[in-house]
Amino acid sequence: MHHQFYKLSIEAVLSIFRSSEKGLSDKEVERRLRKYGKNEIKRERKIGVVKIFANQFKSVLILVLIVASLLALALGHTIDGILIIAIVIANAIFGFLQDYKAEKSIEALRKLASPKAKVLRNGEYKVVDAGEIVPGDIVILEMGDVVPADCRVIESENLMVDESALTGESEAVEKISHVIAKTVSLADMKNMVFMGTNVVSGRGKGVVIATGMQTEMGRIAKTLESIEEEKTPFQKELDSMGKKIGVAVVFIALLIFVLQLLASKLSLVDTFLISVSLAVAAIPEGLPAVVTISLAMGAKAMARRNALLRALPVAESLGSVDVICTDKTGTLTENRMSVKRIWVDDKFIEVRDGKFLFNGKQFYSKELEMLLKIGALCNNVKHMEGKYMGDPTEVALVISAEKANLRKEELEKRYTRLKEIPFSSERKMMTTVNRCGNKTFAFSKGAVEVILKKCEKILINGKIVTLSKDMKTRIIKANDSMAKEALRVLGMAYKEVKSKENSYESNLIFVGMQGMIDPPRKEVKAAIEDCKNAGIRVIMITGDNKNTAMAIAREIGINCKDAIVGMEIENMNKEELRDIVEKVDVFARVDPIHKYRILNALKENGHIVAMTGDGVNDAPALKMADVGVAMGIRGTDIAKQASDIVLLDDNFKTIRDAVEEGRRIFDNIRKFVNYLLSSNVGEVLVLLFASLLSRFRDIPIPLTAVQLLWINLLTDGLPALALGVDPASKNIMKRPPRKKNEGVIDRAMLFTIGYIGLSMSIILMFLFCTSLSDEVRGRTMIFTAIVVFELVRVQIIRSEYKNSILSNKYLVLALILSLLLQLLVIYTPLNILFKTTPLLLEDWIKIFIALVAFIIASALFIIIRKRLL
Repeated sequence: MHHQFYKLSIEAVLSIFRSSEKGLSDKEVERRLRKYGKNEIKRERKIGVVKIFANQFKSVLILVLIVASLLALALGHTIDGILIIAIVIANAIFGFLQDYKAEKSIEALRKLASPKAKVLRNGEYKVVDAGEIVPGDIVILEMGDVVPADCRVIESENLMVDESALTGESEAVEKISHVIAKTVSLADMKNMVFMGTNVVSGRGKGVVIATGMQTEMGRIAKTLESIEEEKTPFQKELDSMGKKIGVAVVFIALLIFVLQLLASKLSLVDTFLISVSLAVAAIPEGLPAVVTISLAMGAKAMARRNALLRALPVAESLGSVDVICTDKTGTLTENRMSVKRIWVDDKFIEVRDGKFLFNGKQFYSKELEMLLKIGALCNNVKHMEGKYMGDPTEVALVISAEKANLRKEELEKRYTRLKEIPFSSERKMMTTVNRCGNKTFAFSKGAVEVILKKCEKILINGKIVTLSKDMKTRIIKANDSMAKEALRVLGMAYKEVKSKENSYESNLIFVGMQGMIDPPRKEVKAAIEDCKNAGIRVIMITGDNKNTAMAIAREIGINCKDAIVGMEIENMNKEELRDIVEKVDVFARVDPIHKYRILNALKENGHIVAMTGDGVNDAPALKMADVGVAMGIRGTDIAKQASDIVLLDDNFKTIRDAVEEGRRIFDNIRKFVNYLLSSNVGEVLVLLFASLLSRFRDIPIPLTAVQLLWINLLTDGLPALALGVDPASKNIMKRPPRKKNEGVIDRAMLFTIGYIGLSMSIILMFLFCTSLSDEVRGRTMIFTAIVVFELVRVQIIRSEYKNSILSNKYLVLALILSLLLQLLVIYTPLNILFKTTPLLLEDWIKIFIALVAFIIASALFIIIRKRLL
């Protein structure tokens, strides 16, 4: 063990780190950051610039080409040899820029995803980046937090921590603040918490004793999972396809090599160079890199729309989602709670303009005062940086009490908190134990039906009387009445605690209810309608009352003919639940275990599900979902770690936007896969047909090795990359979801690649064969025609997605630049090196006629394909 702080008192540890329970000053934090460095696990496998560049030359074919060009130089083919090496280096530089951009994009995403931590600095609560924490900082630990550094616990209230990431033990460990004298194992260090472990309940404070690589996590070299190391399904598919294409192309290149040798038209070196150049140009080795860049750029676009992807592969899954299971509070609603109605003394009190009104007149009573006190004291809201921070429901209760001049800070000075029994989604209630003078009280709040079960008496008309069945019925009716108005209702109760009493949550005295409104977000109704049009069903799963849930669902356009509550789910078997999830879109009073079962039933029915969550116990459902969506504002760190996407604004519309962005990414990857492969097939077939025909008539090789590599540089480069930022098609959210197992290359695309490649090669060979009177001119024409065909092919593909020519300025620039570079090697002295000749007007007319034939063939194919496939 590298530190022995578990043996020392709190005072001793604070003294060693020159800290106090008020925390460090900002100036001292800056000094320590310079001394200790950032609080992060360093990436041991970070790829350097030199390595990225070196990786461009790993391909066997590239190495063979370099050897062949050196051989050409040795045999006197100086110009060809130098040009080939120059183009290979240019390709390597372009590949390097692509990979470097991908690496930088992923690094930017990593920084965006950096976790936050709550600390005490200058005696004030602050939320900071976990990477900015230094030894001596005082860290606040609450349920759902991930411990940001190794800490010695200095305060603990039912603090339970899951340390399975370090110890392998699945059971949470209770943490204490007092000294442990004997030498113990890591798992027995009850007064220590460690970086990367999870707070599953309770709260506490700790003084940071180690950060970054000095933590236990750092010492065992448990590096953070890096998002770029996981290959996406697209990349796996493309790798597999690349190998198959590679085998086919190498076979064809060998066939062309043999045919050209037999024809005795070219030297051995020239034949070898052409064959290897064809293989290099035809095998789409750059596709995985372009996919990664497209995903990374798409992820950055999502971040700009408030959806942070924690892993790139999830961008693909979004296109298949056909069900979104969403929370209500904060996601469909504004998460801006305010108390509107109160039930106390068997009467409804309206809260309006900072006043409590009964029958239009101002009202106040001891019962109302007690109700407001309970709401403010049984509450963990903190005053941070000039505003209340915490659960919006609890903030609403604090503000409600302030309207009666009952300020939380002043109440807490009079009623000292001794203990807390925290809220959990299973218990649906929270209790604090507070001492005021010689008396001790238990204050409870929670779901009305849960609180009522704990109560034996009621405070009404200034007296504590037995809670009769009739009164319970009146309370339930009042609760239902508020819930039908879309109010979220909490019941409040208390009791004076006797000295020998063990249970704080039994024999309580019911006081009343506070009903608060959380209005639906204005943009949510339209977002849900968009999802419906896109073939995506929206299901509301909430812990709120059934009536409240149905009222909100009706308002925002979710089907709510019926709603199911959690207790009903408990009584259903698997088959019954699988049947019910196909009929019901609103689930209320749901626990995390119910949420998990709903998700499982939907997946068993074959749905691709996006699931939202924010709590500790939502983690299993978030992990199991095809796309787990955590809340960035109110979500716990544990929920965020279990998710695929974090909503930076907790807004349902952002989920809709993320689905749209995911579909756009998929479309764009399909575009450039289609573009690259169909063009490459055309190039291969041109050379194959020419080689086969050369056995029967005097036909030269249509392209030189240098020209093949130049085409590859121009067409596989900037245009393909620019396709990755194509805008979404106008009908993108009016199409049904993509099937789960549908890959990038489906049957229709295979048919397209084959047809376009074949028609392109036939038209080009016809053009070449009609220009054989001047071999150099004919070769220049077909060389230029291939570039023009491929640049036009980009827009033919885009037109199927309803993208106009000018909708992507980067693509327009890429096409113009590619065409200018092509003209450069025809009309400047470079034509000597590329063995081309300036084209005349009649040559361009022939190319234009061939292009028109190609466009007509492509248009006919689109019509035929729509009818056949």
